[in-house]
Amino acid sequence: MPIVVDVDVMLARRKMSVGELAERVGITPANLAVLKNGRAKAVRFTTLASLCEVLDCQPGDLLRWEPEPGADAEAAGDAVAAVGEGT
Repeated sequence: MPIVVDVDVMLARRKMSVGELAERVGITPANLAVLKNGRAKAVRFTTLASLCEVLDCQPGDLLRWEPEPGADAEAAGDAVAAVGEGT
């Protein structure tokens, strides 16, 4: 998935455990682990806001986008196909 979750980085910077963060945010440690390990399909803005408040950070400190390997080649192929269709 091209969205990378850096909750573990912020936890290390704040010297905080997963359990403590989960308790202070108001979510279960299991749900926090799903988010932390990049298995979450979505995150509520209220949860993201609580994480930012407790960790004293910005959303961009917790989430970042990385292109998937080969995505550039796919996009280039799509562009070539689209141009070819127009002629």
